[in-house]
Amino acid sequence: MQVHVLASGSTGNAVFFQFGHTKILVDAGISTRRIEKGLAEVGVKAGDLDGVLITHEHTDHIKGLDVLIRRYEIPVYARSKTWGMIKCRDKFSPCCRVEMPESFDIGGVKVEPFSTPHDAVDPVGFCFYYQQGKYVLATDLGIVTPSVAEALTLADVAVMESNHDLEMLIMGPYPGFLKQRIRGNNGHLSNHDAGKVLASIPRKKGMQVFLAHLSQQNNLPMLAEKTVADILLQSNCAVGEEVILHRTYPNRRASFSG
Repeated sequence: MQVHVLASGSTGNAVFFQFGHTKILVDAGISTRRIEKGLAEVGVKAGDLDGVLITHEHTDHIKGLDVLIRRYEIPVYARSKTWGMIKCRDKFSPCCRVEMPESFDIGGVKVEPFSTPHDAVDPVGFCFYYQQGKYVLATDLGIVTPSVAEALTLADVAVMESNHDLEMLIMGPYPGFLKQRIRGNNGHLSNHDAGKVLASIPRKKGMQVFLAHLSQQNNLPMLAEKTVADILLQSNCAVGEEVILHRTYPNRRASFSG
């Protein structure tokens, strides 16, 4: 199993999962050229993807979708309401537009979407089940609902939001309404809240956690990692053994193979 966070942040998001021979891209919020380049770095061609899964319709998650799908005709999975908000949908072959069911299989992988609290029409995260493992993507979260916490519970690998440092957000350049949106129940998860949820859920030893969707204005990779690590240490979690934290970036890849 491999996970490669090709890009993560407010300027664009794309995460590649490989489970055996099954290749899945979650979101296409960067250009097709960057997706092709990022996949090529790990020995994969974009045309070999078995599916593209869309969390929600915001630009930083679908910006590269139009060109990618018209070029390669890959099946795209999105919820019905989300499809209604994707303007380029009519350019795709009908076989590429798949309404996402509650649970489905891609190759040897079972995929279970779960609803997330964000200001999109019908946003989701994903649990992937492959062989004996559980792999989760949970970003763009205003709060951690019980269903999100359940999704993260006992995951082997999680790509999880750690969007902002609260003090940086409060003191930063954003207008008041945007700060309020980010802090709201349908906005984005802070470093502190990411640490608290990781400290509170049942975990497998050696859980790999990618701290994702970091704000370039209101966070730093080092700060996100330190804040989350400090909270885990306060709960007697051995960081680096029980939970292994990974930084992510808007413009370079972060990877794990296991």
